[in-house]
Amino acid sequence: MARAARDELSADAGAGRRAVEAVWRIESARIVGALARYTGDFALAEDVASEALAEALEAWPRDGAPRDPVSWLLTVGRRRAIDAFRRRAGRDQRYAALGRDLAEGGAHAGGDPLPPGDPDLLYDPDHIEDDRLALLFVACHPVLSREARLALTLRVVGGLTSEQVAASLLVPVPTVQARITRAKKTLAAAGVPFAVPPAAERAERLGSVLQVVYLIFTEGSSASTGDSWLRLDLAHEAVRLARQLAHLVPDEPEAWGLLALLELTAARFPARTGPDGEPVLLADQDRRRWDRSAIRRGRAALARAGATGAGAARLGPYGLQAAIAEQHAVAPSVDATDWARIVELYEALARVAPSPVVDLNHAVAVCMAAGPEAALPLVDAVAAGGGLAGTYLVPSVRGELLTRLGRTAEARTELETAARLCGNARERAVLERKAAALRTGTDDAPADGAPVGDARGA
Repeated sequence: MARAARDELSADAGAGRRAVEAVWRIESARIVGALARYTGDFALAEDVASEALAEALEAWPRDGAPRDPVSWLLTVGRRRAIDAFRRRAGRDQRYAALGRDLAEGGAHAGGDPLPPGDPDLLYDPDHIEDDRLALLFVACHPVLSREARLALTLRVVGGLTSEQVAASLLVPVPTVQARITRAKKTLAAAGVPFAVPPAAERAERLGSVLQVVYLIFTEGSSASTGDSWLRLDLAHEAVRLARQLAHLVPDEPEAWGLLALLELTAARFPARTGPDGEPVLLADQDRRRWDRSAIRRGRAALARAGATGAGAARLGPYGLQAAIAEQHAVAPSVDATDWARIVELYEALARVAPSPVVDLNHAVAVCMAAGPEAALPLVDAVAAGGGLAGTYLVPSVRGELLTRLGRTAEARTELETAARLCGNARERAVLERKAAALRTGTDDAPADGAPVGDARGA
């Protein structure tokens, strides 16, 4: 009996911890945004949100998850903010304003949430997206360097770990952590207000905001670490943010280009994984499962980007990537895809936004259009440039090209190297399977119908 009771308590505690993890994964940025709006202090908001998380990790496994988990975390976070203001000299008036009419019952498991009409309500479903959008613009304030903006926003708004941010930005983890720390201190010293900036100030931050939304989606669509290939919570939140941005700045073609890219890419999600979460390669995907509504929305957004930007020839980096995604979306099969057009689009993308990842994806398209002999020198040039050193991307592509050229031993070495460097368990398993197939002499389909599809598994 005693053992059964212990097992039951252990199961309850596990459920409580899983509840905390789920709520935090989905709602962390919104919680930080709401607390930042009420405290007016970005760094303090993140600190007290973390303290509320720590308290939830103790209380929920013991007492059970509350009926309104977000209100619970916000109430505890607000209490911690009051404590912080209380400790600061000269903040008595602000402390009194924050402390009035605090609904204490909301801070206990099972407690009633604050009434919907309460003017002091922290969590308001009608305005929470505004908080997240404001959080994006605050973290992308021009007082910060571009590198600091990206690291801070991916960490706080995207909810990525330092390791995931480092993988997205292709920099070491300590570098990311140092950038985030400096960014918080800089924002605090500058007294940056928590709000979506007026129209006149949006332009100087918009580029960083768009890039962060893109990187959040990229991590969601091809997770750099962990046991899941897709993180739909991140990807879908990025799509929602892209929609908001497009309507916030309707005359900005790149906002529509980004929205088009995310919609067209997300349209493939239903067919990209199997029942157990394993990756399904593009050549094997049932295209009937692609989300046709998302494809229509994406193509409409791309048309809007072209019209706003004075024609397809004036598309920016996101618009060009969306045009590439559109070629996949409208093709009936991998073989029927217009790879020559995709090569042209990647060449245009390399002119307006050069990067080693773009060059690698260009090589993939060249392979599909003209064969591996034409693509291998392009991949070798990317490797020689060193921009992707230490990542799995170059060896994974090179391994596929060598396989197609019949250079099996070299291909196996490259694929084994790629598997060793890959941080995502699902993608690593695909690479290991390919390497094993070369050892046994069996055949295996190339990833996504190309050597690796896009370099991050599009």
